[in-house]
Amino acid sequence: MPALAADLRSRLAGYRMPPEWAPHQATYLVWPHNRDTWPGKFESIPPVYARMVAAIAQFEPVRLLVNDDAAAASARLMVAEALARAGMARVLARVEFVTIATNDSWIRDFGPIIVNRWAGGERAPAQLALDFRFNSWGGKYGPADLDDAVPERLAQHYGFDLIAVGMVLEGGSIDVNGAGALLTTESCLLNPNRNAGLSRTEIETTLKFCFGAETVHWLGEGIVGDDTDGHIDDIARFADERTIVTVTENDPADPNYALLRDNHERLAALRDREGRPYRIETLEMPPALFYEGTRLPASYANFYVVNGGVVMPTFGCETDAKAAAVLARLFPGRRVVGVESLDLVWGLGAVHCLTQQHPASVAGR
Repeated sequence: MPALAADLRSRLAGYRMPPEWAPHQATYLVWPHNRDTWPGKFESIPPVYARMVAAIAQFEPVRLLVNDDAAAASARLMVAEALARAGMARVLARVEFVTIATNDSWIRDFGPIIVNRWAGGERAPAQLALDFRFNSWGGKYGPADLDDAVPERLAQHYGFDLIAVGMVLEGGSIDVNGAGALLTTESCLLNPNRNAGLSRTEIETTLKFCFGAETVHWLGEGIVGDDTDGHIDDIARFADERTIVTVTENDPADPNYALLRDNHERLAALRDREGRPYRIETLEMPPALFYEGTRLPASYANFYVVNGGVVMPTFGCETDAKAAAVLARLFPGRRVVGVESLDLVWGLGAVHCLTQQHPASVAGR
């Protein structure tokens, strides 16, 4: 498979993925329904998830995918209760329930990735939705056919323009600063369980054309317990065009210590488009979390930036407050809201993994 067909290159010229802190039209979410994702803990998940929906809806519209009418009724009731307890009952009007069947809830990884037109002909759409292939994180789990069809189903529902990209890619594997730089990891995107027929150069070329990037910055491995082979959204995130916030482990005996130190050294060596080092900020990892003997990928890097706020996972420990203070400093003018994630992370993901933004289009373009 070529890195990107010539006709796709032509259609994508002049488009760029906005950074997460750019204004959003809405957030996509999927109501949890796959009991295998949280074995032994599923009953606790919908109430926690409803509180996460409520946290996001106070800042921006939510488009919540449900499998059927019964799921929509249950979800509406639980979200309404969560909003009422938070004194925000009227915010329920911002939550739209969209009947589209899915296999699972991790829409960050199978939902559409929206790019905006920054240059080019005025007849071109203001936005394009990119539809990458989704193969259940390298074929690790059960059927993913419904998840893989979500971008097309959403495009049909909302009438936006969709481009199918032949490469396998999950949204959690990339992060952009909106100014030509893209962060990712070797352990995920170079893993043969995604795109065995593509070279590193071909993957880079595809990333640059699809997301309007000039430079791809590669980190190494992901954190222990991450079944995605090392998604960037558990390791390091852009906080602005020149700032990268990354997680660090202070205990040399922890298996995350060496790999996060290696990633920190790689980050320190990076340069922006002007040849300047990035400003590197850090988030302390929470204490190691286990459930039934399994190390969980708990990370404060799995935060989600919304209009006027930052929604972050919390794990019931003293590092929660430290992480919230760092994020409040890095995102001035935005309110930091925590979502209890001790149960969510048993599904091997948290807030960012469960969300996907639909950015607002660029005004006047």
